[in-house]
Amino acid sequence: MQPAYEQPVQEHHLAIPLPGPQSTGEELFRMGMLYSTGQGGAPLDYVSAHMLFNLAAMRGSEAAKERRRELSQEMDRDTIAEAQRAAREWLQKA
Repeated sequence: MQPAYEQPVQEHHLAIPLPGPQSTGEELFRMGMLYSTGQGGAPLDYVSAHMLFNLAAMRGSEAAKERRRELSQEMDRDTIAEAQRAAREWLQKA
């Protein structure tokens, strides 16, 4: 099954569209990996990556929980809060 994508919800999501509301935890995790590494057409963007790992973790991805924890150690409190807000916004639109 192909993942469905929607347009970005924040201006720092410019390179590739975000996954749609029916995306699985694995799809969200893979997208988070793109943003956390700056590969696959995605910019290196820890806020987007953390947001996607958070959403993937909510959908059962254990790998996303681990990567989110690791990524959080490289982010300050304000950027983590920004990522959490972005995840809430995504969920509201889902």
